[in-house]
Amino acid sequence: MRNAHAVAGVRAAESALMRLVPEGALMQRAASGLASACARLLGSVGGVYGSRVVVLAGTGDNGGDALYAAALLAARGASVTAVAVGSRVHEGGAAALRAAGGRLTAADGSGPGPVIAAADLIIDGLLGIGGHGGLREPAASLAAAAGQAQGLVVAVDLPSGIDADSGEVAGAAIRADVTVTFGTWKPGLLIDPGRTYCGVTELVDIGLGPHLGPPDVVAAQAADIAAWLPHPDEESDKYRRGVLGLAAGSDRFTGAAVLSTGGAVHGGAGMVRLVTAGVAAAIVRQSWPEVVITTTDAPGTVHAARTGERIIEVAGRVQAWVAGPGMGTGDASAGLLKAVLAADVPVLVDADGITLLAEHRGWLRRSAPTLITPHAGELSRLIGADRADIEAHRLRYATQAAAELGCTVLLKGSTTVIASPSGDKQPVLVNPTGTPWLATAGSGDVLSGLAGAMLAQGLAPAQAAATAAYLHGIAARLAADGVTHTGPRAATGAPIGASDLVGAIPAAIRSLAAPANA
Repeated sequence: MRNAHAVAGVRAAESALMRLVPEGALMQRAASGLASACARLLGSVGGVYGSRVVVLAGTGDNGGDALYAAALLAARGASVTAVAVGSRVHEGGAAALRAAGGRLTAADGSGPGPVIAAADLIIDGLLGIGGHGGLREPAASLAAAAGQAQGLVVAVDLPSGIDADSGEVAGAAIRADVTVTFGTWKPGLLIDPGRTYCGVTELVDIGLGPHLGPPDVVAAQAADIAAWLPHPDEESDKYRRGVLGLAAGSDRFTGAAVLSTGGAVHGGAGMVRLVTAGVAAAIVRQSWPEVVITTTDAPGTVHAARTGERIIEVAGRVQAWVAGPGMGTGDASAGLLKAVLAADVPVLVDADGITLLAEHRGWLRRSAPTLITPHAGELSRLIGADRADIEAHRLRYATQAAAELGCTVLLKGSTTVIASPSGDKQPVLVNPTGTPWLATAGSGDVLSGLAGAMLAQGLAPAQAAATAAYLHGIAARLAADGVTHTGPRAATGAPIGASDLVGAIPAAIRSLAAPANA
């Protein structure tokens, strides 16, 4: 797990630890770890000795961390220039840098520009985890200069201008190649848009662990997903492995039924009971002959489609339901969704189902767990917030929606955010896998089937959502470029379609044991 803690929790842990260690010990630990990371990076461009290092030093402790680290580099022969931003600078750090042969200059006029442009390494110590809002001048101009320079940019704790608790970016900010964070991960390092500014992230242990409370945000890693993933044993049969009911597809949207069924089959459900229209059923049978199908327009079910109750009864017993992908939003679909939500089993609602819920939010008042999987536009319709605002404040709106609606919310997008109802007292989960190539029609249908299979096999909604999202992202990477690399998720490789995702799910599951995985 990458466990992330909000600023308040970090501050409390720091205060507790500082009462037990000599004054300045935490800063020295942080500076030592930062200097070590910088030295490794300089080793890739010729070594520390003779390298040109620029420090952007703010007035707070991050500036002190950066200055002390720069002093260690200067002692190894680096040529270090620190650019002081603000009315003061950390006195101890500045003195250490001067003693090691470094120089300090003020951020006034255009003086620092050429120095930054010529640097091999730029250390961002402008703001710490307590900073809010975008960078102001002269820090904004220095951030722009660092962004245009050829040297590597290393952020101290998190890139300046990023909100540590949410990942929100409200203006100018540093774009780092590497971020060295201290003590624990910060939520803003894991959630877009902030995450895209961080580059590769490294965690330096400074001893906070015993003093930290439960995490606020968690990014599951391969070992965590492997531990959660259900596996059959010698006593398993198709019923023990989990039976998933799937209400998806229509005469118009046949592909949604095919794709969500594929996600469910490859997600490990022992049996899939599909409820769909006749045209979609015929197409699904060609791809997934193992699926048991009930058609909504079969004799004896047309009248019952107004309520959906008879169709659910005919479909048979299940351990979980998925409802919504391509099912339409007419009265018959509404009746079917209402009947599914009346069942006493976990239910995942996606796509058209979420559109229907926007008009019938009362259907979410149920005793069994509910998981919804909206993108920002669908969540906008459901809770009445602006789509652009949701995309800019993903963590805030996912947690707000979970509390307001009383269900688990998987908010799709550049960072998949999974928030549980407030009574569950679980941390928010974020997904570290994926690729921009996932922005393609039908990929959400695959995710719905995959997550539904996890629910049917007994995973709790948050774990089912996180496991499915992780595998979905790895499958996309494998389909696009054949690797499960971590780090910044550039759109490398080739375009993919949602059908490619389905075929790559088994390989994604097998990859969980691979050491290169996230």
